[in-house]
Amino acid sequence: MTATDRPLGAPVQIAYPVDDVHAAAAHRSETTGAGPFFVIEHIELAEARVHGSSGEFDHSSAYGQWGHVMVELVQEHTSPLVAPGSGVHHLAFMVESLPDAMSWCTHHDWPELLWARTTGGQEFAFMDARHELGHLVELYEPSELLLRFYRMVADAAARELELPPA
Repeated sequence: MTATDRPLGAPVQIAYPVDDVHAAAAHRSETTGAGPFFVIEHIELAEARVHGSSGEFDHSSAYGQWGHVMVELVQEHTSPLVAPGSGVHHLAFMVESLPDAMSWCTHHDWPELLWARTTGGQEFAFMDARHELGHLVELYEPSELLLRFYRMVADAAARELELPPA
């Protein structure tokens, strides 16, 4: 079996839907030891497609490290794709080709729920695997900016715990 047969690989992030990213970040840090969290409010998007049509997706997120995986707390300001408090919002995967991974997901009955491009040019998609996995699957291609962000979050956690950097 090749990478194109199974393009997702290992998850790089787990995300939870929340009502308030700041309160949730403080609570998760206290209860799980995840963090420190970096909050980005109203993440700017250049373009979004929701349920296959041009639309809006306004969200704020808190990003922290929990062991070897990034944790994201997602507060949706537009009509939520996933209700707060309902468990896992999504697992995220860095993929070689976003279109190929989206096609693979669609072929496996995980349709596109959202596709978006940030103002910085990073594309991502949420594929709806709730009927099979109980959560969405987020896909994005690694970019230098994204990889630096992942390293910054992991390194901050390592400094806080006095561990060697990632």
